[in-house]
Amino acid sequence: MQYGLITPALTRLPGAHAGWEPDATIDEIAGIAAAAEKLGYMHITCSEHVGIPTEVAKIRGGTYWDPLATFGYIAARTTTIQLATFVLVLGYHHPLEIVKRYGTLDLVSSGRLILGVGVGSLQEEFELLGAPFADRGARGDESLHALRASWGVPIPEFHGEFYDYDDFLIDPVAPRTHVPIWIGGRTQRSLRRAVELGDAWAPFGLSTAEMGAMVAKAKDTEAWDARATPVDLALQSNRALDPGAEPDRVVEQIEKTRDAGATIVNLRFVHHSLEHLHEQMAAFMALV
Repeated sequence: MQYGLITPALTRLPGAHAGWEPDATIDEIAGIAAAAEKLGYMHITCSEHVGIPTEVAKIRGGTYWDPLATFGYIAARTTTIQLATFVLVLGYHHPLEIVKRYGTLDLVSSGRLILGVGVGSLQEEFELLGAPFADRGARGDESLHALRASWGVPIPEFHGEFYDYDDFLIDPVAPRTHVPIWIGGRTQRSLRRAVELGDAWAPFGLSTAEMGAMVAKAKDTEAWDARATPVDLALQSNRALDPGAEPDRVVEQIEKTRDAGATIVNLRFVHHSLEHLHEQMAAFMALV
């Protein structure tokens, strides 16, 4: 298995972050990324929200650093660690906007982008941005097809129900015609979307048992068997891990996540300071 870090400070949930995170600087975040790179972590993450209703923020949090700007800075401070949007909301963007903006990020990072996407669920934010909400699933599926047709193509062409374009020059473009696409979500439909249209499933908010049951169900489908290459399963441990204080419990949780089907594990660590986080990152890699 490979291991990625759900980057602290970039997203803060109420009551679930360390005291240093509200005042974190971009240099500290880049330092975390550089340390993770040296330790052998596969990727770091950054999620997207433009605006959160104040009442919703009390539950879901209101801090979401913009992934494009954040990863652009981190790309200049690292060389190999991959940069995973976790997640970008498809309905907030025209496919060519993603192709241009995130293709440029893939270019400046020398091909290190992982495009994690989701169809979104926060209706108020859709309305704020003037984005259609009711048909976001169908639009998201078509957007995935459009992205596949357009990565690394200077004059892309796509004709669909929601998106239709040709004869537009996109320059620069991603240096690759295949950028890994991870599908986020917490439903069986999101896993089916990953199997049919993505490279990996990256769920959130599910227990290890729930993820394992959903994966087992997905494996018993024609779509799973029809894939030319297996879908990666970028699963989260369902609790923050404490490798410094509970190494045996951490190993047990990782084994449960592997048994649920994980090929990649997205990690969160118990930590009380920036220094403690660095210690936990090193302690985990020493265990595995």
